[in-house]
Amino acid sequence: MRPASRATGEALARFGRRVTRVVTAPPPAVVEALVAIGRFAAARGWVPATSGNFSHRIDARTIAVTRSGVDKGNLSAQSIAALALDEPLPPGVSAETPLHLARYRADARIGAIVHVHTVAATVLSRLYAADGALRLSGFEMHKALDGVTTHESEVTVPIFANAQDTVALAQSVEAQLGGNPATPGYLLAGHGLYAWGATMDEARRHLEGLEFLLTCTLEERRLQR
Repeated sequence: MRPASRATGEALARFGRRVTRVVTAPPPAVVEALVAIGRFAAARGWVPATSGNFSHRIDARTIAVTRSGVDKGNLSAQSIAALALDEPLPPGVSAETPLHLARYRADARIGAIVHVHTVAATVLSRLYAADGALRLSGFEMHKALDGVTTHESEVTVPIFANAQDTVALAQSVEAQLGGNPATPGYLLAGHGLYAWGATMDEARRHLEGLEFLLTCTLEERRLQR
């Protein structure tokens, strides 16, 4: 494609039009990774009734994210949108996309983000919302999380109040998380679990490990009643 002439550029500026970067379709490998995590979560009942969303970094400026209202266990290339990190959101993407975008902008090491609506995450995030975090200790599964090498540790999962204004929510979450959160995940009260990793495989491991810890905690609470 030929570059715009000087006259064309001046005309665009005169009429106030903005030329945005064209985002192509997600690469096949990224689509495959998102389809696979969708099937993984759906098989475990973690994304009921089209809930949840998944994303994958394409490059430093672009991500792929699942669209709104689609069955996460039956994703396809048409169910996934490619987005620029610095452009307005197009129609059809999940309302929770700003939470994904904010995490990618905050940490260039993140390669994938997963969000699920499990029973344990939803219930515990309500029960411990007033505490602002769920603190877990003594579980061998702590070692599923990056950087944790012993069960003799405490894993703190932050809990944030849910909100319909997800742009403001994303800003609030990032401000409270800080630049390098110790735990690769957080809970939204009454909503669900977010987890991330440098790759989709690591994000899935963090998701599975955190969900196991949450399930154990919920079961312990039930048995102690």
